[in-house]
Amino acid sequence: MAMLKRYFWNVLLGLDQFLSVLTGGDPDETVSSRVGKAAAAGGLIGLALERCLDAVFGKGHCRESIEADEGAEKVLKY
Repeated sequence: MAMLKRYFWNVLLGLDQFLSVLTGGDPDETVSSRVGKAAAAGGLIGLALERCLDAVFGKGHCRESIEADEGAEKVLKY
């Protein structure tokens, strides 16, 4: 059962990273990390998206998801 749970977690993580790439992000960074960075920088789109994602995943989710070592390969910011 643990292997099946890990499999689904990996699939969801891959989809999250794929969505980030589709929107111009680094292939190894999640959407939540990108949004957290944009919100921390004061970007209006980042702040708006942070509100939405935090409403779904819990307060502070985006900022806690920031991957400081990822993002160098992004094409677009938000």
